[in-house]
Amino acid sequence: MKLSNLVALTLVFGTALLTVSFSSKPAEPPTTAVRLPPDQALVKRGEYLVAIMGCGDCHSPKAMGPQGPEPVAGKALSGYPADRTLPAPNTDALKEWVLFNGDNTAAVGPWGVSFAANLTSDASGIGNWTRDQFKRALVQGKSKGIATNRMLLPPMPWPNYRTIKDADLDAIFAYLKSTKPVENVVPAPVPPRR
Repeated sequence: MKLSNLVALTLVFGTALLTVSFSSKPAEPPTTAVRLPPDQALVKRGEYLVAIMGCGDCHSPKAMGPQGPEPVAGKALSGYPADRTLPAPNTDALKEWVLFNGDNTAAVGPWGVSFAANLTSDASGIGNWTRDQFKRALVQGKSKGIATNRMLLPPMPWPNYRTIKDADLDAIFAYLKSTKPVENVVPAPVPPRR
């Protein structure tokens, strides 16, 4: 084969390779992420939001451990334990302070004593709630999401959620509805002593 034919053949072959490599779709990099069905993706997003919003800080019972309060296994987001007694608050301290019990599931202040609600999917939590009730509770601060009920009491920071996006609210609601149901009827608030 002549050198000129070899050069021409190399140019034709090289051009064909370049054409194929530029016109073909690039290979997708391998992925290790698992794609979740849409409803599971919504639940996972809600789980993430509940975690970063610190909902478990007040709504999950804790037991005292070597480093302080530690979550009680199987009781996440179940609120103030109904079978727990609460000592009488020091009324002198309440003139200047807001106080929390040892695991942050109860608080006392000028409003009286409030207890963290059960947020699990049990009927004693939000298991029977509608999305509209959940939105009313979170955005308008209405107890149990019922328009005619009392306002949520401190320290529940519901005013922080007034502008929550519907997509985030839906994700949180989907996650809470997917939680393990924990039966726990949280006590009613105690009015302030006068």
